Amino acid sequence: MKFRELTGINENILKAIDAMGFEDMTSIQEQIVPIAIQKCDVIGQSQTGTGKTVAFGIPIIQNIDFESEKIQSVIMTPTRELAIQVSSEINRLLRFLPTKSVALYGGEEINKQIKRLKDRPAIIVATPGRLMDHIRRRTVKTEYITTVVLDEADEMLSMGFVEDIEEILAQIPNRDITMLFSATMPDKIKKISEKFMKEPAHIKVKAKTVTVDSIDQKYLQLSENDKFEALCRILDIYQPPLCIIFGRTKRRVDELISGLQLRGYQVEGIHGDMRQEKREKVLEKFKKGHVRVLVATDVAARGLDISGVTHVINFDLPQEIESYVHRIGRTGRAGKSGVSFTFVHPREMEFLQEIEHHTKSKMEKFKNPTLHEAKEAIYLRATDEIVDKMEEEKEVQLEKIAKNLLEQYDAVDIIASALKIMTKNDKKKAFVKLTHEGPVTLSKRYRKMADKRNNTRHDGNRKFTNKK
Repeated sequence: MKFRELTGINENILKAIDAMGFEDMTSIQEQIVPIAIQKCDVIGQSQTGTGKTVAFGIPIIQNIDFESEKIQSVIMTPTRELAIQVSSEINRLLRFLPTKSVALYGGEEINKQIKRLKDRPAIIVATPGRLMDHIRRRTVKTEYITTVVLDEADEMLSMGFVEDIEEILAQIPNRDITMLFSATMPDKIKKISEKFMKEPAHIKVKAKTVTVDSIDQKYLQLSENDKFEALCRILDIYQPPLCIIFGRTKRRVDELISGLQLRGYQVEGIHGDMRQEKREKVLEKFKKGHVRVLVATDVAARGLDISGVTHVINFDLPQEIESYVHRIGRTGRAGKSGVSFTFVHPREMEFLQEIEHHTKSKMEKFKNPTLHEAKEAIYLRATDEIVDKMEEEKEVQLEKIAKNLLEQYDAVDIIASALKIMTKNDKKKAFVKLTHEGPVTLSKRYRKMADKRNNTRHDGNRKFTNKK
């Protein structure tokens, strides 16, 4: 089903979805949106990557009274990162509407958040602990809140937020819609739904099985110190026509952009803190091929639909296995092939093995390119440029100089010197130091899945094997 086939949806929401590049609804969106806009409670059982943020975002926005300046909807998430991510996605849906979403989370000075709340957002996205702080301070008033979403409810419970969640729900008596999303359904979640929800529709959606047949997946086993040089050499050797490099954090993305630009590469980047206007300009340049390399976080790249991406480089592994699938899915589209390179720390090999299990595919181990290989690729491209120039209209003055040179020097020496001049780039020697980031480990959810699978097969001690 297409978004434009939905009936009774605010045209400005549909315009925002068009601008995000979405056309077809995912399974969970198709099932939840028509129910939730009728103000029915919903339990959505799904993994990350099924499109649930848009699934609950549309009904939330559809039911907002835009003439009111009160907080009308609250979305609870287990972590700061997810709160920022969800708030960013909601704001994309609100692009053509006169309100916005604000993220509230621990670890940030509360006065900064109080200042943002003075802008009268209709929607807040918050971690339970920080939301309780605001409710107690009366900087968030609950009497006008009509829609509540619990996102990744099982994770919130595992982090000990059950009492906060129950207290918050008890303080929001005027709920028209309560939506709960969870990958699993432990007893505590069932009890919350029985206590606080009214005959909820239960929607269960499995994450779509990934097809990676059209993507040549490679991994490089590298220390943190070796990753940047390996990245530069891959860019030099492959000269990707259109490439997305993924970093795990905004700091990483900023440092990669600065470092690559210092080395003379034409790159741009996007992350969650970037203004929408700038983000759109960067993406437009990338789509048109004016910039061939884009550096991005997972959050910023959500919903990107850019044709012609030939390479994806995972400079850092993502926190979630599903995010890996989304990343490499940027290439190998519309019947075309693509290549992905993933940089893996030795302590991340177990995580890589879990990715392979999830995607039902093996990655090929790729040797770290040498400086000699990178230089050779640069020289060969310069040679091609010379050959191409030979087919263009001759310039008499240049031919005269060339003949004079041939009378004085050996032809091989002349061409070698010309290639050296053409490929000289002092910027390649620029020193770049990135802030170290620790290796990714399996989350509790994936650890349980891996242990259960290994114990069932009695092969818990098996070694990681490379594709032959």
